[in-house]
This record gives sequence, C-alpha cells and structure tokens, in this order.
Amino acid sequence: MSHDATNPGPPHPADTLIQPGELVAPVLYCEEGLSFWGGVDPQTGVIVDAHHPQYGQSVAGKVLMMPTSRGSCTGSSVLLGLALAGHAPAALVFREAEDVLTLGAILANVMFGASIAVIRLGAASYEALSRSAQAELRQGQLRAGDLSLALSPLDRSGLSLSAQDEAMLAGGEGAAVQLAMETICTVALLQGANRLIDVSRVHIDGCIYASPANLVFAEAMQEKGASVRVPTTMNAISVDLPNWRAQGVPADFGGPASRLAEAYLAMGAQPSFTCAPYLLENKPTAGERIGWSESNAVIYANSALGARTNKHPDFLDLMIAMTGRAPMSGVYLDANRAPALAIDIEVPDAADDTVWPLLGWLAGRLAPDRIPLLTGLAALQPGPDELKALCAAFGTTSGAPMLHIEGVTPEARDGVDGTLERVSIGKTELERAWRALNQGPDAIDLVALGSPHMSAPECRAFAELMGEEPVASGVSVIVTIGRSEKREIAEDGTLERLERLGVTLVSDVCWCSISKPLFPANARNILTNSGKYAHYGPSLTGCTLRLGSLAECAVAAKSGTAAVQAPHWLA
Repeated sequence: MSHDATNPGPPHPADTLIQPGELVAPVLYCEEGLSFWGGVDPQTGVIVDAHHPQYGQSVAGKVLMMPTSRGSCTGSSVLLGLALAGHAPAALVFREAEDVLTLGAILANVMFGASIAVIRLGAASYEALSRSAQAELRQGQLRAGDLSLALSPLDRSGLSLSAQDEAMLAGGEGAAVQLAMETICTVALLQGANRLIDVSRVHIDGCIYASPANLVFAEAMQEKGASVRVPTTMNAISVDLPNWRAQGVPADFGGPASRLAEAYLAMGAQPSFTCAPYLLENKPTAGERIGWSESNAVIYANSALGARTNKHPDFLDLMIAMTGRAPMSGVYLDANRAPALAIDIEVPDAADDTVWPLLGWLAGRLAPDRIPLLTGLAALQPGPDELKALCAAFGTTSGAPMLHIEGVTPEARDGVDGTLERVSIGKTELERAWRALNQGPDAIDLVALGSPHMSAPECRAFAELMGEEPVASGVSVIVTIGRSEKREIAEDGTLERLERLGVTLVSDVCWCSISKPLFPANARNILTNSGKYAHYGPSLTGCTLRLGSLAECAVAAKSGTAAVQAPHWLA
C-alpha cells in the first residue's frame, strides 16, 4: 500500500477561534495536559486525577488552558456529558493540536446547542493568557489583563473532496451521513488536511457508558438512520451484556449501558466488546489505514503492528465508520510518524514484567506531546503482551498516538538521526515511578487483571503461577477478558482451572468501566499489573492502587498481601 508522505503543514495560524462563544470567566491554567476520562469527575467537573498538578480544582465555567489533552479518547464524551449537565468549561484554550475535547465541544454545540468556545493560541499569546485571572471573549475578541487579541476564524479553504464526499455532505445519503461528513470535514480543517482517505475498518470507543451523553448521542444517531459501511468492532462496554441482570447490576445503570451497546449493534457494529482489538484473529496489517479509537489500541496498532490511525475521539469513530472516510492528517502521513525525542533506557538486571508499564508511564511523561524512540530494549525481546502493557501505560501520560522501540517495532528506523533530543531512564527513574504508582498498604482486597483485556497467554501464565492454591478468603481476583480470548482458554481448560481456584473472569467490561456489584463492595486496596489502571484507578474507584508483576498478583491472590517495598531489581 502506498502512502502520501506530504505534510499539509500547520492546521491553522496561531490565535485561532475554532468555535466561537461569548463569555467572561476565570482562567484555570494547567501546566500539564489532562484526560477528561479518569481525570475529571463527569458529574461535577472536578479534576480527580491524583497525579495531576491541578487535582481537586473544578473546570466548570472556567477558561480551561492546557497545552493539549492526553489519555483516553473517551474525553470527548465526558465533556459532552458535562455540557449537558451544565458543568463544562466555558472555553477550552490549547497551545498545540487537540482533537478529543475539541470534538466534544463541537458536537455539544451542533447537536445540543451547548456552547463551549475553543481557541488555539500561539506560544506568546498562550503565555500571556496563562498569567491572567480572568478572560473575556466577545465577537471573536479575546481580552485578559493587558492582552487583547482579534482571533482568526478557522480557515475553511484548501480541503479537496471527492464526488462521493460532496454527495454525502449535501445530504444525498441521508441526514445521519450528512452530519457525519460535516463533522469529519470540520476535523479535517482543524488538522490541516487537504483531503480525506478511505479506511478499511473502525474500532468504536464511544460504546462505554461514561455518562448519559454517550447514550443520548448514540440513540440520536440511530434515530437519524446511522449505519456503518466498513467492518466495525466495539470496545469493552460497561456491563456484561447477557449477564448483568443476573449479576445484580442496578437497572438504572445496566439498562442505559445495555441500550448504548445495543444502539451500536443496531447500527451494524460487531459485538467484539474488547479494549484490545489487536488480540482478535483478524488484525490490521502493516501500512493498513484504519480508523480506531481507544487510546491503548491506537498506540499499539501504530507502534507494534505498523498500521495507520490517528487517535480518533469518541463520536468521530462512528462517523468514520458511517462514511469509511477520515482526514488525511497526523500519523496517516509518513512525515508525522518520525520520532521527535530519543529516550535511552537502561533496564536493571533481573527486571520482571512490571518494567513494561513503568517504562510506558515514564516515556509518556517525558514525551507528553511527541512521538518518542525508545532505545536499549531490543535485547529484552518484548512480545505482544509486554508491548500491550507498555503502550497502554504510555497512553495515560502522553497524547501521542504512537512510539518506536529501536530494534523491536517495525518503523523504529524511520526518521532517526543524530539530531534528536535525548533523555534517559534508569533505575532511579523507574524506582520513582514505582513509588508514584504504589500508594497503598500491604493488605490487598482485590487483584485486578485485564486493563487492557488479558490475552490467552497471560491467562495461562497466571494459572501456572497460581498452581493449585486457591484464592485466599476475603480476596477477590477478577480478570476482564474479551469474548474471543475467553472462548480460547475455555477450549484448553485454562478457564475451568482459574474458576476452580476462585478467579472470576468477566467478558464485555474492562476496568475502565467496571462498576458495583461486579466491583467488590469491600475492596479498599487493589493490586494490578496494569500501569493504566494503577494510574486511573484511584480516581475511578476511590481505592488505593498498587502495581505489581503477574507473579506478585498471584502471590497476593493466595495470601492477601503484597510487599510495600520496591521489587528487588529496583532496590
């Protein structure tokens, strides 16, 4: 498959008004990007990411400034939910390219009449606004302290559409497709794309019931007659679809969550229900243009498989599936897949599998807005499960859609030269990261595995680590797993073995969306082998989280305790 290596240049000039609004509001300046999913309370707008510098502050009614967003694609639906509940920011101000929250703001306005202004500023203007306590936006004029800017409207020229694109945009295929194409074209303009491209498949992330807004959007699109036209898989949802009633999930949650999944099924999506679509039998191939959402899946597809997808926000995923078209921008382009930072890594001797989520989390913090090249890992020969752990943790701290690993990932050689800025990770940095993600006591109530979903090899490895010793009294061990992987381990006896030992394996849901009563009511202290869940878990659950190896998770499952000391290889 050939690729266009032309970079269309910057999306638009500095000091641009992407979505207008009229407001006078206080400024909330965030020196770091923020994931709205897992980082902002969807009911109140309070920042709940315990690792974020602005933890505890509210975004509601504020002029919210950050360089760009980071983390989950679900941030767009969380923002839409806040808008519908009246707790959204009055304006979003970015310094770099940003799609996830911008799309949520656009759809809040276009579909539901809720106004959230969106602005992108150049470095000088951004710095000036960050020092202001309050800002005013009137008729495209931004004022704050000594700052007075006439913002430029979004440049709507330069996007070339095919005849079929034009027909969809004109309503020739119905109102739903027209709305989808209008939204895709707006995003293309934001990204500086000069044309749209075909994609071969889509992965839907918006099927998670992050807020009532997800259901409102999906059913509105279904009522308009939306249907997908390319093969479309679905992320993990918020309930075990066939079993939630028997599991005792309250109807006021299980009902809307199942309706949301059923709306996407009715629009033609496949009931894959996994946050790890790269574990499915039919994987994307190198160079294949796809349209995936779900941050860990996007990063894995680009990095480990060499497929091509931007990190599409929730809601845009459905619109790409409905049209089979996406903006030719970002990492669909050769030039934008090159690394911009080299991270030289020295892995301590005898490191266990905890090193992979730790490295991903640290790499994301060092490269929050750029693609890194990781060196020093080739000798460890990381396989699919190690790369899965690394990519998922990277997505919690970085907004970048991919990474490279020298000698491991298929495009690691592309664009590498001696001029790259270089930083390093060694034992000291790994030990600090371990402590940041290990805040709980030694007593463990819950062992949480499968964020992203556990693979069949991981399940077999965990069964071997458990041996014949059952789960300890008072401890819950829960594995979230995709339907296809669960069928595989059922065939070889691994499923029966784990269940006999007291391990619960649940399909359809992931730790991103699991809720009571599946989430044990008595759980206070959680051990996980997932850097993603160790990062987001405290804000999602109110519990303390610890990060350990798969072997340490097995020990805790059988004993109810996990060592509070750093592992020996970090000592």
